[in-house]
Amino acid sequence: MSAIKIIECPRDAMQGLESFVPTELKVAYINLLLKCGFDTLDFGSFVSPKAIPQMRDTAMVLDKLERVSSTKLLAIIANERGAEDALCFPEIACLGFPFSVSEIFQQRNANSSIEEALLRLEKIQSKVTAKKKDLIVYLSMGFGNPYGEVWNTDLVVSWSRKLVEDLGIHTLALSDTIGCAKSEDVSALFNVLSNEFPSIEIGAHFHTRPDTSSNLISAAYTAGCRRFDTAIRGFGGCPMAKDDLTGNLPTEDLVSWLNDSGINHPIQTANFNTAFDFSSRIFETLNK
Repeated sequence: MSAIKIIECPRDAMQGLESFVPTELKVAYINLLLKCGFDTLDFGSFVSPKAIPQMRDTAMVLDKLERVSSTKLLAIIANERGAEDALCFPEIACLGFPFSVSEIFQQRNANSSIEEALLRLEKIQSKVTAKKKDLIVYLSMGFGNPYGEVWNTDLVVSWSRKLVEDLGIHTLALSDTIGCAKSEDVSALFNVLSNEFPSIEIGAHFHTRPDTSSNLISAAYTAGCRRFDTAIRGFGGCPMAKDDLTGNLPTEDLVSWLNDSGINHPIQTANFNTAFDFSSRIFETLNK
């Protein structure tokens, strides 16, 4: 059975904070996370600083990181320019691209239609492959749609199939953008996709409430998911959820579930506890 991969997402957790997190504080926190045993760190993004001002110092953060582990660095990009910027840094192993199965959200999130996003993604995939990097595609609105557009598991499977077969994407992350995932939909999607594409990595990027995380983790794991995105203390998530209790899947919830289930994982407890304690300097102090 394949090993658990945990992708910690400090970028997602920090990008919505109103107070700018000083570069040195970001660096100190991410350096602690690099010692925890995560497979990947979603550490920053190369997008317009007008759109995401919190991440305007990503290149400066990268320059100060201590490469003391095998944890891979992932940066989010939204277009070819962002991809080109990210690919200038050999330290970055993975690029993440948000692709929505909702036309409305694709326009709101990236100012493009789905068809335009596909063309953009094809060009980015070519650039990433040429540099021997990995491209992770996040399927936004993967578990529901708040706009009244058609949504069902067949739609998500269809888009996943197109991305894998037509564009050669090797890693997909099904994203619960608005925190509405149901266990039965999670089970259905991961069962179908893991059976149809056994060589493709299918991950889960959940936005959860305190009372939903365990059920969603269990549904995904039972259906074959071994790649989970998390964020310490559950910060981050999509503001469209309009629910203060809905945030990223807390890393501590996933680790606790794995421990309780007797499932081996790579997280080093002592180092994780140190990073967890340090995180209060960002998420409790700066979020007031």
